[in-house]
Amino acid sequence: MSAGQIAILIDGGYFLKRIRQELPPEHTSTPEQITKTVRRLCFNHIARITGDRGKLWQKHLYRAFFYDAAPYSGVAHHPIANRQIEFAKSALALDRYALFEQLRKERKLALRLGKVNREHDWALSPKLTKTALKTRQQLAPLQGLAEQMGQATDPAQPVQLQLSAEQAKLLLAAHDFWHKLQAGDVALGLRQKGVDMRIAIDIASLTLKQQVSTIVLVAGDSDFVPAAKLARREGMEFILDPLWQNVNDDLFEHIDALQSGLKRPVRAPDADTSSELEMPN
Repeated sequence: MSAGQIAILIDGGYFLKRIRQELPPEHTSTPEQITKTVRRLCFNHIARITGDRGKLWQKHLYRAFFYDAAPYSGVAHHPIANRQIEFAKSALALDRYALFEQLRKERKLALRLGKVNREHDWALSPKLTKTALKTRQQLAPLQGLAEQMGQATDPAQPVQLQLSAEQAKLLLAAHDFWHKLQAGDVALGLRQKGVDMRIAIDIASLTLKQQVSTIVLVAGDSDFVPAAKLARREGMEFILDPLWQNVNDDLFEHIDALQSGLKRPVRAPDADTSSELEMPN
């Protein structure tokens, strides 16, 4: 086993979501800022594990791995905006490609990319689905209209619907719900593929080839547990960095330590948002 060598594995999608939620924009707005935040995270972990805060800190780093999925490149017609969406040209895709290019320039950092598949068509966001289902009851008074039309002998004959004030109120509520839907209220059924698998394979490979002595995983779910078990059985030190997210108590059974590579800013106007350890120039 490579004595003292440390591998840092970062679930990129999770990492980007958490830092944008918790850190100020000056650390997360551009590919250069995000890459610097990645570097600071790696430096802080190395410094904590080895005690080395010098300019040659990367000598302890076997490699940092950044896992993400290449943006979806297909085309789809948006049902509300009523226009074609070229996902490869979206701001999200262009920003992510720019980040990938910046990360590729970083010393001792390997980019591991999965892909995004289209699994189903456009769907309402989960928070609106429950409200949409309620409109079935709100539209119930229209059943009387359907019965009148079924009995009508002349298609041109007007039909009338008698509604109570409460029924009219329900119909208007249903109309308002569907009329007020915006483009961002629906999403194409895209799903990331291959990222978790790559993380697990790299953990197993680093462990079985004895390329490192410590693995730091930046992630937030329990999918890593089987790989962590393997690493620890083979004598590997396994550290989890959930980026301040709470983890289940039973996960502590499968890791050796829980630590953060970034300082979480205090929510106050004059809060100190610097990292816990300062990187050497």
